[in-house]
Amino acid sequence: MDINMAASLSCNNIPDPSSPTSNPTSRFQMSLRDPSSWNFDIDRWLNRCIPPPPWKHLPYRISRFCGYRETPPKDLGNILITFWAFIGVFCGISIVEVVSLHIPSFGDHGAPIISPCFGAAAVLQFCTIESPLAQPRNVILGQLWGSVIGIGICKLFLLSPHFQSIRWIGGSLACAAATAVMTLTKTVHPPAGATALLAVVDDSSLEMGWFLIPVVQLGCILMICTALFLNNIQRRYPIYWWTAEDLGKCGWSNTKSFSDVWPESETTGEYPVADDCEGGAITAGSRILPLT
Repeated sequence: MDINMAASLSCNNIPDPSSPTSNPTSRFQMSLRDPSSWNFDIDRWLNRCIPPPPWKHLPYRISRFCGYRETPPKDLGNILITFWAFIGVFCGISIVEVVSLHIPSFGDHGAPIISPCFGAAAVLQFCTIESPLAQPRNVILGQLWGSVIGIGICKLFLLSPHFQSIRWIGGSLACAAATAVMTLTKTVHPPAGATALLAVVDDSSLEMGWFLIPVVQLGCILMICTALFLNNIQRRYPIYWWTAEDLGKCGWSNTKSFSDVWPESETTGEYPVADDCEGGAITAGSRILPLT
């Protein structure tokens, strides 16, 4: 198939660039009139910069414990799932507690044996392991947002001489702000909402201050490492590390077979078709295929 013909087929609904509806500024102005249509997709910019995971290039005995599978895992009954969830939650929380007890600086800063948020995190990471809320991106970045935002808001409220009387407002604001940021960055992790709240209303978290960040992040890493081992014995975790979409192919979706134009997708075995054809050209990373 001629490359110009393939390009034309893939973008046969491209509006006239001179049309008001095809102008980016006009589209933005039109969207302002309909708030229900507003949408921000951060992965549209980030995914093009993130390389695909390298697991398939590693020995399978290693890559399988990173969530890679050559064939889909067998479905398990809820008895086995319950068994592995029990083992995982017990081991995950125990490891975080033991490590925390043996780090002197944690005690020096008044850190608790474990943050309460890890109780909820353990349920996600060892029971509902296929949930997007339990994947590494959401766990690590969600908790990072929660701790940073929670501590930051707490520090601002501490500037007031009436901190104790308005502390409850700070807790609500911290949890709400963390939720908003996690939603926009696709890193929603419910335990991180608890982290943001505790950073303001809990006295031990208040005493730690910014030291809460490494405490929480270490717990996240230990929990993920435990999940990588236990959840991959008979199940699969994570389902993905960053996103379920193809990485390094920003602006591509809705696969079709244009094998003579684009190379085969590494993850789906199909061929990507452009879904963003502005300015009379199909863009694919650094390549630009003109339509004329």
